[in-house]
Amino acid sequence: MNSEKSAEKKPISPLMELAIQYFKKDGYKVEQENTTLEGYSGILRKFDLIVQKGRVAQGVWVKDWNRTIGINVIINLDKASEDVGLSNPIIIGEQFSDHAKAYANRRKIILLTKRQVSPKIR
Repeated sequence: MNSEKSAEKKPISPLMELAIQYFKKDGYKVEQENTTLEGYSGILRKFDLIVQKGRVAQGVWVKDWNRTIGINVIINLDKASEDVGLSNPIIIGEQFSDHAKAYANRRKIILLTKRQVSPKIR
């Protein structure tokens, strides 16, 4: 393995830092490194984090966008999580469209806003 490559770390966004702190404070075990999983479909599925509390592991996407997250992103997260056998996926972002909220509610997907993640840390 190339030691230069392994020493290089991708910079972590401020929202990702908040997310990691949020989950750790809430008693989750947080995995940042090995978050690409092969699904039952044979497709590799990438998550920003895998969090685990007890026996339940959940895939997390962190979208540090200055725009509303739509239903397509939520559907893609749902498909990715289902494909690798993770339940109740979590997505963190600025805000979510009404359609995204409705779909997430039906499918038990957890939507967290930047505002919801921030105050718990302080």
